Amino acid sequence: MGIAKMPRSEWIKIDQGYPERINRRKLLLKNEQDFCIGSDRVARPAIEELYIEIMVNQLPNRFPTMFSVKRRTFINHVTGAKYSLNVAKLNDKYMLNALAENVEEDFYFMCPDADGDYRLQAYSSCFPQGLLSSSKMGLSVREIHQPVPGYEQRLGNGVDKHFRRMEPGVFVGRLNWSIQIDGDELFRPLAKNTGDPDATASTAHAAIQREIIDYDKTYLRCEHHTLTCLPRTKTVMFCVRSYLTPIKQIKEEGNGPALADACDTMPERFGVYKRRPVWGNQLCEWLREGIRKVELNA
Repeated sequence: MGIAKMPRSEWIKIDQGYPERINRRKLLLKNEQDFCIGSDRVARPAIEELYIEIMVNQLPNRFPTMFSVKRRTFINHVTGAKYSLNVAKLNDKYMLNALAENVEEDFYFMCPDADGDYRLQAYSSCFPQGLLSSSKMGLSVREIHQPVPGYEQRLGNGVDKHFRRMEPGVFVGRLNWSIQIDGDELFRPLAKNTGDPDATASTAHAAIQREIIDYDKTYLRCEHHTLTCLPRTKTVMFCVRSYLTPIKQIKEEGNGPALADACDTMPERFGVYKRRPVWGNQLCEWLREGIRKVELNA
């Protein structure tokens, strides 16, 4: 699964782009709320638990110059916004909205059911990629990942066991990446960077009309995935932090050939799933282009 343990301090991350992206999230919450937050009543205890964990225990202690708590009020000193911490009087919508307005991580609440399966019962997600969260409500981990090539055969049992063995206070993370060729929008619940998981390279080439890539609008999209288990409810939190790096920056920094190699060496079905037939040959040739010229002139 490519996961590794990580310190709690790396769970929630903040960088210099925080104010701009938080403003972007607030606008999405105003205009696209049904896409961004949702919950089932069974998730209420977990929502309360995460709300206190983030707003009281994590943010003020990890970033004390940016956040503080005064009596029963959380204060964001960057935005000037204040939020109630009296969870008994707050509804799910308020708490999920507040989480989305203060951190860039998207949260998916995987709550255990009576059979020991973990199901999506709530979400706070402003920057989804090809995931309409509302359509996945109530689904298990396996059911959500059904479109991923090889998941059932290679990862299904291992992931299920890992969820059941998660202990409170333990944080594990992994990285996921894709190529985004149509601009810098992080909110993509319907637009996809992935394709048909059942297609082959030949059928994908026939079915997909390849585009001429505009490198000013092309990005490497990376997602840092974190799993942790809430102590009281035993809900496993699947957290996603998304980043975009301009493809031109990657090439200018000399990392073009490495990215091209990574694209080329993806297994066939996974490459199709990542839509490599759309951009693969054109992008990889361009990423290596400058290096070849230097070699020829050496």
